[in-house]
Amino acid sequence: MTDATERSRPAQRQAEIVEHVLQHGSVSANELAEQFQVSLMTIHRDLDELERQGIVRKFRGGVSAQPSSVFESNVSYRLRAAKAEKLAIAQRARELIEPGMAIMLDDSTTTLALARLLEDAAPLTVMTNFLETIKLLSTMRGIRLLALGGEYYLTHDSFLGVPCIDAIDALRVDLLFASTSAVSANYAYHQEQEIVLVKRAMIRAAQKTVLMVDHTKLGRVALHRLAPLSDIDLVITDKQAPPEALLEMRESGVEHEAV
Repeated sequence: MTDATERSRPAQRQAEIVEHVLQHGSVSANELAEQFQVSLMTIHRDLDELERQGIVRKFRGGVSAQPSSVFESNVSYRLRAAKAEKLAIAQRARELIEPGMAIMLDDSTTTLALARLLEDAAPLTVMTNFLETIKLLSTMRGIRLLALGGEYYLTHDSFLGVPCIDAIDALRVDLLFASTSAVSANYAYHQEQEIVLVKRAMIRAAQKTVLMVDHTKLGRVALHRLAPLSDIDLVITDKQAPPEALLEMRESGVEHEAV
């Protein structure tokens, strides 16, 4: 067996492990060892490497791609989650956009669903720090694209940090479309402070902010408070939203829609 083959086997196995974990959400290390017919020690080495890359998080006896209060799931997992709900939310958000506007999209997969609907909104100026959205919009005619640079974070496939915040602070947009990982008690939350700081800058830069969150994010909390919902002009969620979450927003005067 060649050296190249030896080197490729762990890489191929790790790619297959990622696919398996993304499909199932969370699995035990024993299941993975049996699935891939390798030792438990080998699986743990693979999982250590995947955790280092920010793709999964390990817990006692297993591994998960799902978010927790302190861990934001990898973009690959988020791209697969609640796809129908995100599309419905994006279609409603698209109705708020008029030709000639300047809009900002954060690095969420929910706003990526909106970006896919923008071609017939031209002329339009769009700003984003999400690499996947940048690549998508770069192919659309009539879209003036401003890429918000900074330090690249593989887990989020986006640009963050002080350079990104400085770029945002120099701008003013008509509408911000953003998402977050948790909403509860009339606050939006996120697990990671780097993301929180960039999203706060985006809110400051927008005349109006639309928060796009599917029902799985309602009634949850994460490590960092992002912003009170009173800073948000409209919350769009889907029809599976828990009634108690909608009631809480209604009683607090938070403008919201379930589509």
